[in-house]
Amino acid sequence: MLYFNNFRKSYGQNPILEVTNLTIKPGLYWIKGINGSGKSTLLKSIGGFLFFDGEILLNNVSVKKNGVAYRKMVNFADAEPVYPEFLTGWEMIALFAKAKQATPGQELPFIESMKMEGYLSNAIGSYSSGMLKKLSLVLAFLGRPKVILLDEPLITIDPESLIILCQWILKKHHEEDTTFLLSSHQPLNEELLIKAHVLLVDKQTLTMEQ
Repeated sequence: MLYFNNFRKSYGQNPILEVTNLTIKPGLYWIKGINGSGKSTLLKSIGGFLFFDGEILLNNVSVKKNGVAYRKMVNFADAEPVYPEFLTGWEMIALFAKAKQATPGQELPFIESMKMEGYLSNAIGSYSSGMLKKLSLVLAFLGRPKVILLDEPLITIDPESLIILCQWILKKHHEEDTTFLLSSHQPLNEELLIKAHVLLVDKQTLTMEQ
């Protein structure tokens, strides 16, 4: 479970998001909110990429007090991923697989289903936005994370790949009880929509939509 206690994130003197007390149980969650409401800030805070006041715990592990153990349980795919341009896709996957203690070959079904084999040997600097997005999604599914954070996962990839991504999410959640928090301005696939709870980012706070 994710637990927020007196969480507060500001940029300079501008408060962005405050969550006094909230528990998020395992499940699938769609984070909704207008542009600039703090959705990406929320996900990056949960991922351990931003400093904030207060506390976030995952299964009673604090991101501040035990960051290494915490980050082993959380994977993140950015809305607009940026990786070293001189590395190849295969090299990025090898780095993440080692860091996330992925089982050998775990990445292969993801790569094959998204038809990525043809460009992973090329330097990342040559990738289109869609190629980068697919790579970021593969990296987010490596290992056995308790939580996967997907920031705008539905943009810049083709309709066929969106269907495949939905299948990845449902399979990972069903087989490993992985919690997913994803932000999206686009409507979710019907299969995801049926299962997803809605978290609303509005008026500088986060609430569970009933």
